Amino acid sequence: MVCRLILFDLDGTLVNTGGAGLRAFDRAMAIECDPSMNLNVLSPAGMTDPAIFREIFLRNKGRLPTEDEEQRLFHRYLDYLDEEVKNSQGFRVLPGVKELLDALAARDEFLLGLGTGNLEKGAQIKLERPGLDHYFRYGGYGSDSADRPGLLAKAVERGTELAGSAAAVDAVVVVGDTPRDVAAGQAIDALTLAVATGPHAVDELATTGADLVVADLTERDKLVKWLLP
Repeated sequence: MVCRLILFDLDGTLVNTGGAGLRAFDRAMAIECDPSMNLNVLSPAGMTDPAIFREIFLRNKGRLPTEDEEQRLFHRYLDYLDEEVKNSQGFRVLPGVKELLDALAARDEFLLGLGTGNLEKGAQIKLERPGLDHYFRYGGYGSDSADRPGLLAKAVERGTELAGSAAAVDAVVVVGDTPRDVAAGQAIDALTLAVATGPHAVDELATTGADLVVADLTERDKLVKWLLP
């Protein structure tokens, strides 16, 4: 049987952490870099964690961080993230997510994975709180590549291994909430599903050329039918 690899973005697509990630990042940057650094120099939606850090560092310091600087920041960030996610009052699973995941996980036609700019450990932290981690058997992460098409390609590689062979994979579908998610999916020749539960409205996402744009993931039956091989 052929199957489809369904790669979900995390923040703004599956969950809203109530600002936990940003708070953890701000705290880590203040300790490991410089508390006076301007963190509002870019719009991070759809960027990978490494790309966000490197760009903020470059714009503030005039150079890229060393590998040691980057690793120390990420280690501290993950410690703070675990604390912030556990204590976040605004943390929530987005509309329709669990119902759709249940429906997809029950069918052999789908292999559910992640395609997220989060570091792998960061993604695990965010998924464990609401109990969504068991849906995803593989993924591509910011810790695989700072480049979003690159991490999606890694997710496809891992998903294909689970499927058994490239011939067993009918198509790849990338699900995300930003134009960067759509562009990355298009870069690897995937189908793209854009959902307006993040910072971008339906009208804005419609201009990206996504194969399907929806307000949220609540129309479970319609989405399952669209996703079927």
